[in-house]
This record gives sequence, C-alpha cells and structure tokens, in this order.
Amino acid sequence: MRCPYCGNQETKVVDSRLAEEGRAIRRRRECLACGRRYSTFERAEEGPLLVLKRDGTEEAFSIDKVTEGIRRACVNRPVTGAEIEALAGDVEESMRAGGLRPVPSADIGREILERMRDLDEVAYLRFASVYKDFQELDDFERELGLVKKAPSVPGAGGPPAE
Repeated sequence: MRCPYCGNQETKVVDSRLAEEGRAIRRRRECLACGRRYSTFERAEEGPLLVLKRDGTEEAFSIDKVTEGIRRACVNRPVTGAEIEALAGDVEESMRAGGLRPVPSADIGREILERMRDLDEVAYLRFASVYKDFQELDDFERELGLVKKAPSVPGAGGPPAE
C-alpha cells in the first residue's frame, strides 16, 4: 500500500477492525519511511448487479435510484435519512443475496414495499401508488384495507400492536 503522504510503498498494519457492519475491514497503517498513519478499507469486490426492466432491457442496479424513490415517498414524514439509506442498503443486499441475475425490477419494487410498510404506512401507500400504478381512488382504498389488516410492528409508524 502506497503512503498517501510520501508515496513510499513500505507500510505496516497497526490495527484492523470490522467496518460497515462487517462488510469491510478498516486498517490503520503506518508508513515506514515518514511515520505518518492513515486508514484504508478493504471490501470484497462484487460484480455489477443487473436489473431486468419491464420493457426487457437491462441496466446496472443504482442504489441512488432506490434511495431517491424511497426519499420521495417519505417527504414530510417522520423518517430519517439514515433510515432511508439503511432501507436502500438492505434492499440491495437482499437482491445480491437472492442470486437471481439479472434481478427483475418487479422484485426490487416488492422488496422495497415490504420494508416500507414497517417503516411508515403513509410512505408505503405513496410508494405503492407509483409502483402499482394506481389509477382510481378504489386502488388506494383496496391498498389501505390491506395495510389496516396487516399486523402492526411496534415502533413501525403505525398504531402499537395489542
């Protein structure tokens, strides 16, 4: 590993720790020439995750698109940016773990919907209205009925479970 300060290639690792919930290793290194310390991160190299769109085309999975879709549904809702980022990351991790390549976009949408119901019910309905292409008020009423029938998860934005 080349020192970012002096360019020397001789360094030693002085500490290693898990980072990013175990998905990476953070290493503290010390340059043997100048003595300065710096951190590096080691992650498993993953191939691109491809998405099969409804029209049959394929494109690279974009965590930014997932995050933005969730963020739009959560506008003016009591949902933090960290919760949105975590949900998007969990969806990506789930799609990678599923092993299906390319991943149908419908699978990604279903995964987001399942997780959004536990995050915030209003945001869930907003996301569902776009994902399921609601055209009439009856579509909203039907989905609202499904949300009300689903068991509540304590702390998930809905009424507490009894």
